[in-house]
Amino acid sequence: MIDTRGLGPGDLIGTMDDFRDLSGYGRATISEAARLLSDRGTVEIRPGRNGGLFVAAPNPIVRLRHTLLSVRTMPTTVADAIAVRDSLEPLIALDAARHRTKGDITALRKLLTALRRATSDRDRFLRANLALHERIADITPNHLAKAVYLTMTRCISDLSTHATPDSTTDPTTYLEHRVEVHTELVEAIAAGDVSRTATAVERHQAPREA
Repeated sequence: MIDTRGLGPGDLIGTMDDFRDLSGYGRATISEAARLLSDRGTVEIRPGRNGGLFVAAPNPIVRLRHTLLSVRTMPTTVADAIAVRDSLEPLIALDAARHRTKGDITALRKLLTALRRATSDRDRFLRANLALHERIADITPNHLAKAVYLTMTRCISDLSTHATPDSTTDPTTYLEHRVEVHTELVEAIAAGDVSRTATAVERHQAPREA
């Protein structure tokens, strides 16, 4: 109906009664369908006399370097979370290099393999990326830094609904490059080489990275 009628953000699609009459389904089924569409960001449900289903406005976009994140709510919060996470990245990574165990190294390499296997799907790649960074953060003995870093990472993950490349980046080439950048970060940590890890973090945080 949105496509065939050429509706745009904020336009009324119909009332719940309209959809019951058109489909023949009951109130509970129509309400559940509306909720699912709302969860996916397609429609906005407005209650009351002038309520109904309206075309939802596009999700706000937040930039994570060359990745554009569609954010359902609180885009400013997500942008702030990215900034805080980035500021803690050197401390987290250097602590990982100093304190990693054999078990940590095995776990990081397994997550790196998952990252490599996710290059065909931008959203899956983002989740694998965040999971790898969460595991790196688990290593630090600095419990306060770990708690803040993990909270920021989960905020980004929970509030972001979709990831797409910006128009300046070839998606395949960029994802392959990011795998290489994260491989060096993991191997520097595995080697326990603080200087190498610091260089890997700088490369990871360069404008081209994510």
